[in-house]
Amino acid sequence: MPMARTLFLLLVLANLGYFSWTQGWLADIGMAPARQTEPRRLSQQIRPEALTIIGKSSDGSLSGAPASAARATTASEPAPTTR
Repeated sequence: MPMARTLFLLLVLANLGYFSWTQGWLADIGMAPARQTEPRRLSQQIRPEALTIIGKSSDGSLSGAPASAARATTASEPAPTTR
């Protein structure tokens, strides 16, 4: 019984240590995870404000798309078959 209790306490302490490390709480003593950033990806974007997100609305038509694009998409879709 004392062995199981000791193992349990060690596992709880290990989990608390890992959680503290991932949250950056140990950065003051020089133990912090490496920061992962991608600054070059932001500089490689070309006119991100020109993006238009297109999704289907509740009536099945495409929202956010020009009318000609919506007609072209719906015209190329096959008609549903019923049995």
